Amino acid sequence: MSLAYGRPYLAIPGPSALPDRVLQAMHQPAPNIYEGALPEMVETIFPDLKTVARTRGEVAIYIANGHGAWEAALANVLSRGDKVLVLSTGHFAKGWGNVAANLGAQIEVMEFGLRGPVDPVRVAERLREDTAHDIKAILCVQVDTATSVRNDVPAIRAAIDEAGHPALFLLDCIACLACDDLRMDDWGVDVMVAGSQKGLMTPPGLGFVYFNEKASQARAKADCVTAYWDWLPRTQADIFYQYFFGTAPTHHLFGLREALNMLVHEEGIDAALARHGVLARAVWAAFDGWATEGGVSLNIVDPAYRSHAVTALRCAAPHGAQLRSWMEQEAGVTLGIGLGMAAPGSPEAAGFFRIGHMGHVNPHMVLGVLTSLQAGMDALDVPYAPGGLDAAARVVADATRRSKEVSA
Repeated sequence: MSLAYGRPYLAIPGPSALPDRVLQAMHQPAPNIYEGALPEMVETIFPDLKTVARTRGEVAIYIANGHGAWEAALANVLSRGDKVLVLSTGHFAKGWGNVAANLGAQIEVMEFGLRGPVDPVRVAERLREDTAHDIKAILCVQVDTATSVRNDVPAIRAAIDEAGHPALFLLDCIACLACDDLRMDDWGVDVMVAGSQKGLMTPPGLGFVYFNEKASQARAKADCVTAYWDWLPRTQADIFYQYFFGTAPTHHLFGLREALNMLVHEEGIDAALARHGVLARAVWAAFDGWATEGGVSLNIVDPAYRSHAVTALRCAAPHGAQLRSWMEQEAGVTLGIGLGMAAPGSPEAAGFFRIGHMGHVNPHMVLGVLTSLQAGMDALDVPYAPGGLDAAARVVADATRRSKEVSA
C-alpha cells in the first residue's frame, strides 16, 4: 500500500509548482511569430521583469536554462585572459566560475564554506591587494541553491566600493528572484542572471540577463561575445524576430505573461516577498523545534543568512536519502537532493536534502510538507523533539494577525 495517490507535490528548489493559470495560458495554438498579438504582449513583459528586479537597466531573454544565462552574462562582458574572482558559498558559485574558465578567463576562487555567507571584509582585503586592477569581474550567487545560504549583497557591494575597485559585480539570482529581496540598482549590481522556473512560476527554459550602463560599456570591448549570446540585438531589436535570435519561445512567453500578471499586477512584488518570508520562517521554526541529537538540522545556523526560497537540511546518513524516498513513495512529495554537500555517491551524501518553498506556494502546501516530514521521521525512527509543527503553525498565525492589525 502507498498513501501517495493523489496530486503530487514537487517541493524541490526548482522547477517550482506551476500555477494552473500559467499552464492554461500556455495551452493555446501557436501564434504568428512576426507581428500582431505576440510581439505586442512581449513588449509588456520587459517592464514587469524590471519591476521584479527593481532596475531601470536592460533585460535580455534567452531560450536557455540558468547555465545558459551564466554563459550569456559572461560572454557579453569578458575577454579571453580576463581575471575573474569567484565568491564561493556552494556548488553553484563554483559552477558559474567553471563556465567563465571555459570561456578562457583566469579564475580565482575565494572559498567561504558551505554553512555561511561571503565575508565582505575578506573581499575588500583581496580587492585592495589588486592594485593593478587585474580582476575584471566578481561573481557572486545571492542564494546558492545547494547550501541555501543567502549572501548580503549590499555589504559585498560596499566592500567593492571601499576598496575602490572597478571590477564588474555579477550576481546570480536564479534561486531567489521574486522570493528574496533584490534591489539591483540600489545595491549596485552590474549584471544579474535569473531563470523562469523558480520564483517566476514558469516552466524551465527561459534565462534572463539584466545589465546596466557600466556592463554595456564592457560589452563594447568583450571578445568572448558570440552572435547567439549577444545581448545587444535582444534589447535593441529593430524587428521582433531579433529579440530571440530567431523563433521566439512562444508558449513559455504566454506562461510568463500570466505569471507576471499574478506576481506584479495582482499580488505585488512586496507582498510576494513578504509571503515568502513568512513561509520560510515557518519551515525554520519547524526544524528548530524538532532539533535534537541525531536528528535533522538546518544547514545555515544564522537566520539572517537563510534564504526565503530554499532550505538545506543535514542529518545523520542515511536518514536524508531515506526521508526523501519515504516522502515521495508514501506522501507524494518530492524533496531536493543534497547537492554539492558531500562527494557524489559517498555515504555522507545520504545525510542531506532540501526543501523548496518558492513561487506558487502557500501555508497549506508548506505546512503539508512539514506534517508529512514529521510522519516520515516517525515511520523511519528519525529522532526529533516535539513542537516543530506547532511552532510552524504559530509563525503563520502570527503573520496573519499582524497583517490584520496593520490593515486596521
